[in-house]
Amino acid sequence: MDPIEIVKRIKNKFPDEVLWFRCFREECDITVKKDKIREILTYLKNTPTLDFNYLIDLTAVDYLGFREPRFDVVYHLMSIKYRHRLRIKAQVPEQACCISSICDIWNTAEWFERECFDMFGIEFTGHPDLRRILMPEDWDGFPLRKDYPVFSDLADKEWSTFKELKEKAKQWKGNED
Repeated sequence: MDPIEIVKRIKNKFPDEVLWFRCFREECDITVKKDKIREILTYLKNTPTLDFNYLIDLTAVDYLGFREPRFDVVYHLMSIKYRHRLRIKAQVPEQACCISSICDIWNTAEWFERECFDMFGIEFTGHPDLRRILMPEDWDGFPLRKDYPVFSDLADKEWSTFKELKEKAKQWKGNED
């Protein structure tokens, strides 16, 4: 089955949810409304002729200043059996910055969703353990958002462990001469 046929099947099954799609070089992107993302992804995984059994990645994109809804949550899927690849994008507005968790559909989503929450601040409702995974628990803000400050006064607020490592590195570098 070619990628266009897969897109047609999704459009036929969820006609009110598909906003648009784009295919290029045997890969397709489908942008959908976020409300039925669980149903769409469950359909893609559990339909025997599609069998998207592998969640390659889950991430987000911030379109601050370009469009609203501000965010897309992006699901990269693959069917190992049929060697299909598909990218599903669900639009998430800034005001209601949440989308349903899919941890029970693909177990690997648990870590991907935590990373997405940590970096973009998108909440995944129904996630069993939604907390920071890369940044410290007390970190303020979401580093991959476009409005996150590039320069700040955080140099004075560095972690003590990080300061110690920097000092050791300076000492070590000084001993090279």
